[in-house]
Formats: sequence, C-alpha cells, structure tokens
Amino acid sequence: MKTIAINVRGLKLMSLLPLLILFTIIGCQNSNPPAQNISLNPLFSNNMVLQQKQDIPIWGMADPGGKVVISLYGQQKEVVTNDDGKWKVNLSPVTAGGPYELMISGEEIHKIKNVMVGEVWICSGQSNMEMPVSASWGKVNNHEKEVADANYPNIRLLMVDKVMANMPQENFTSDGWKACSPETIPEFSAVAYFFGRHLNQELNVPIGLIESAWGGTLVEAWTSGATLKKIPEFTDEVMAIESDTRTEDEKALIAEKLLAEWPDKIEQILKKKGTFDHGFQKTGYNTGGWKTMNLPTVWEDVDINVDGVVWFSKEVNIPTSWKNEDLKLSLGKINDYDITWFNGHRVGRGTDVSESRVYKIPGSLVKTGKNRIVAQVLDVGNVGGLYGPAKEMKLALKDESISLTGAWKYKIDPVAIDVKELPEKPNQNAGVNRPTVLYNGMIHPLLPYGIKGAIWYQGESNAGRAYQYRSLFKALIEDWRNVWGEGDFPFLFVQLANFMKIKPQPADDAWAELREAQTMALDLPNTGMAVAIDIGEAKDIHPRNKQEVGRRLALNALANAYEKDIPYSGPMYNLMKIDGEKIRLHFANTNKGLKIKGDGDLKGFAVAGEDKKFVWAEAKIDGDEVVVWNSKIKNPVAVRYGWAANPVCNLYNDADLPASPFRTDNWVGITYGKN
Repeated sequence: MKTIAINVRGLKLMSLLPLLILFTIIGCQNSNPPAQNISLNPLFSNNMVLQQKQDIPIWGMADPGGKVVISLYGQQKEVVTNDDGKWKVNLSPVTAGGPYELMISGEEIHKIKNVMVGEVWICSGQSNMEMPVSASWGKVNNHEKEVADANYPNIRLLMVDKVMANMPQENFTSDGWKACSPETIPEFSAVAYFFGRHLNQELNVPIGLIESAWGGTLVEAWTSGATLKKIPEFTDEVMAIESDTRTEDEKALIAEKLLAEWPDKIEQILKKKGTFDHGFQKTGYNTGGWKTMNLPTVWEDVDINVDGVVWFSKEVNIPTSWKNEDLKLSLGKINDYDITWFNGHRVGRGTDVSESRVYKIPGSLVKTGKNRIVAQVLDVGNVGGLYGPAKEMKLALKDESISLTGAWKYKIDPVAIDVKELPEKPNQNAGVNRPTVLYNGMIHPLLPYGIKGAIWYQGESNAGRAYQYRSLFKALIEDWRNVWGEGDFPFLFVQLANFMKIKPQPADDAWAELREAQTMALDLPNTGMAVAIDIGEAKDIHPRNKQEVGRRLALNALANAYEKDIPYSGPMYNLMKIDGEKIRLHFANTNKGLKIKGDGDLKGFAVAGEDKKFVWAEAKIDGDEVVVWNSKIKNPVAVRYGWAANPVCNLYNDADLPASPFRTDNWVGITYGKN
C-alpha cells in the first residue's frame, strides 16, 4: 500500500472523515486473509534444532494468497503465500539456547515446541554412515552400554527416510526430530551420534544431527543434476533420468524380478559345469578323503584362495527323541551363495551374504543317529565360507539345540569356476545408484535449512573408479555448498578404513587409490578428513569402532569449524627428497613429533626404483621426517605408505592420530580410465 502524505494542519475533524474512510477501504483491499491449509516440511517439528548465528529460514506450503505469521523468541514476521502455494521468511540470527516455541499461524496455528538453537550438521553417505548404534544389522563396540548411557536431551536426531526421485523434491518423509535417549538412539547413525556427542560435550550447546544416508550408494547419486550434466560421462544419463516418467514402484518391480531370477541363472551355470554331478550331496558319499576346516571362518583365513565352489559336510548325531520331528537348521552367514542338503535332500538356498541361513528340516528326513548336512558354497570374490556368528550355527528342536561349530569336512570342487562367467547380482536397490536420485529425494528437500556443515562417510562403492572419484567427490562438495548458499561451509569426511585380507607384498590397490582421491579433496577450503586406517576390520566392511571415527571427525570440526587450538589430524606427507640411496619424507601435522604406535619397527613403507617395482622398505623417524630405504634399491625414486586395502602401518603423531596413507609417485593406477 502506498503512503500518502497529507497536511492536516488547520483541518477540522469532520473534514478528515472521508480520508479516514478512504484509507480503511485501501487497507482492506490490500490485506490478506489468514493462510489456509498450511503444511510444513518435517524439519519443522517438535524438538527441532535451528542453526545459531545465521539467518533462520522458515518455509512451507499453503493455499495461494493467504497470510502466514511466524513467531520465535520475540521476533514476528508475516509473509503471503505465492501463486504456487509457497511461502518463506528469514528470521534474524539467534544465539544458542532454548527451549523456545516456534509458532506458525494462518487460519490454524502450528505450535512447534521444545525448539533449541545450536549447531546443525548434515550426516550423509553410504552404509558406514548409516550403520546404527545397536540394531539387527549393525552394532558398535560396547553397544549395550552406549545405548543405556545415551541420555543427551540437547542432542536432537532426525532421520530422512530413504527415497529416490528423478527430479528434485520439495519435501521428504520422516518421524521428525527426537531428543537423544536410550529409546531413540539404537537405530540412529553411530558415526553421527558419536560426532555430535563429542561436540555437545566440548561446546556445551545443543546439537542437531540430520541423518540422510543409504548403504551401498555411489557419490554421483548424491550429486545434483545441474552439476553432473557438466561432467561429460554423466550428461546423457542425467537427461534420461529427468525424462523418465516411470514411477518408483514400477522400477522397483523390475528390479525385484531381476533379483528373483538371478539365483536360478547361477544354478543353471553350476549344473552346466557339472558341479552337482560328483554326488557330494548324497548321503552315501564317502568324505573320508576330504580335509577338515573348523567353522565358522572364511576360507581365506586358512590359506584357501578360491573364487568358486567349495563343498562342506558334517555328520550330526541326533537323539531318539528328535526322530521324525521338524527341525530348524541354522548355518549363520555364508559368503556368497549356498545350496544346502540334509540327508541327501535339498532343504534351502541362500544368496545374501548379510543374512543368516535358516532352513526348515521336515520330520520325515530326520532319523536317529547319524544325519548328514552338506553345503555347496560359491564365492564370487573377496572372501568365502561359512563365517558365523558361531552361536547361530546349530540344529534346533524348540528349546534344544546341537552346535554345528567346529570341524567340518571340506573339498574344493574339481570343476574350476570362472566367476567372470557368472551373471552379476542385480542390485536390489538398482535404482538407488542412478546419478542424482538421492540428491533429489534426500538432500534437496532439506534446502535451505540452516546448517553449520556436513559430515560424510562414503567411497567404498566408488573404489573401482577411484581416479574418477578425484573429480566427482570435489564436485559433490562444491555442489552442496552452492545449493545451500552458505559459502564454504565445513565439509568433513572419513577416509576409508582398512578392510580385506592383508597382502604379503606391495601391490596396486583400488582402495588405496580411493583413499588418495579422498585426500585430494583437502585441496578445497574448509574441508577435513578423519583417517581410519587403523580402526577397520579385515572381515567386516562395517567396523564396529565408530566411537573413534566420530571423535576424529569432531576433532576436525572443533579445530576448523570452531577454531579450537587442538590437534585434529595425523601426519600428512608433504615433501620428498632423495638423499643418496635413501629417501627423506617430510610431514605436516606432526604435533610435537612423529612416533611408532606399539612395539617394533616402523612399518608400512615400500620403495621403488625406476623400474616402478615396489619392495618393503626399512624406515626410521628423524624429527618431522621419515627416512626410507632398501639396501637392494640403489637409486630409489618413489615411496608408498599404507598403500593397500588393509595395510600394516604404524606411523602416528604425538596426539596419537595415524598418518594418512600416501604415495610420492604419480604413476598410472589400476582404476585409471574406469568410468
């Protein structure tokens, strides 16, 4: 409404009445009725945390043309819903504190209670970020005590439901914000919780953690279409996704069909190769010449390096009281694929390495005395075998059970299987790794919520394309910063932990190259990396020591985002100098000096001459430097440290933080050119 300046000096009251009536009419014509049907993003719910010391964006939907009034901590602002039904205001910054009440009023009043103001962090990535504190598929060390002690009412948790979308979404589904307690913490991200707990204890302000993670996912799935279309190898695929009109339900049905067909295709190939023709599964087969293996274990741990089929057999004495009774056969987890027989009759087949095998044995197959269990196990890569847990390996009748742990007979199938000939297992979340779809469904709906920064744990799924990850990961970081519009907000990430079998000799490795790609992201401003090369597990891609992962991320945050004068990083290689037959390596972040963790010599270093063939090296600490040599390499040119999926390495600084793996050469790696 325009302001009209009128000189009323000397006018009588009666002469003002027409003007007053005119102003009233103009005011009524320009006023808006209270907004109807206000709807809010799940971010705006009881127990929420707002980011302190920044403008506070509040937004939602309502019928067009209605007035929305937003009130918080003495502030009140009004906004009119636009023609698309959208409304948004920015409240002025507030310092940490609470609880407050956020009121959003239209025709109805939405009162959001127990609102805190503090530090908000996005927590994203794949399964190691998703891994919960204590749930069926993942448990951290000391999980029972961690859950019992999780009484932190000023830490607030929000989980974004898993959703894929071809186009950016405005909203998402969630149970809303929850105060951290023993009841709410078990299913929440362990890394995020331990990170947030450390910040809460050090900063003494409320902490908001938004978990938006999905196991087994690729970095490009979390990146926007606008960014990926600038990268040539993704342009066409992103444009195809944006034009795909199929529903997610329709795509899920296709993926389920492919997954259901996969085991039959595997079995057809095994039959064609003749792996069933030996008769190993038959009750009368003589296994006297077979070797013995104590289960549970993966067979690589007993020096059997087979990608293919290994047969296992065990005889079990069953009491008379069990005769003709229905039983339950539990074999624990098997990597990767099994077909199991009981007394010569096939009783089950399993295909998922993460699920325990449990098969029903009909009473008609159960006899008194010796009964034979036979399992044909197919490993298609990494490790193979019946790997437990031990308590799940049993034959049971109601509350009674017979343990199946210990000695089993085994035989490597004489028919060699080339696993490259086997059909690749369809991803049961096949659509989840399409470029942009997780950004669209699980990141874009969070915009423009006020945040301090992001923590990220991902990369395992991109390891086979580590060179490409060098640019993709940086693109994701810059992408998120751009869409949030908060400048170079802190972006902290976890370098891949050690995993898989220890290799006896230096070799090229995709996981090492992925770690190198992650380290390169530190070139971007306001980034930080938590090195986890010492807290992984050879047999589990989901290590249980998430407490230390969260702590190391928090050290990065405290030092970089909150400007605390603390050590936050282990030694980082920054300079090499050839000194005769030795190489001297200089490090940053030594924090009062380098040291060897544990007893013995410095380990993990390899050296090469001009032939590019690496051999293990001797190494010693000299101040902020490490001197490396091998007496057989007279003219050394390059050094690598911790360059393996699961390296044995022990260089730390005085803050007890491990050195990041590195290499001094730039020779072409095994993932070069793989897109």
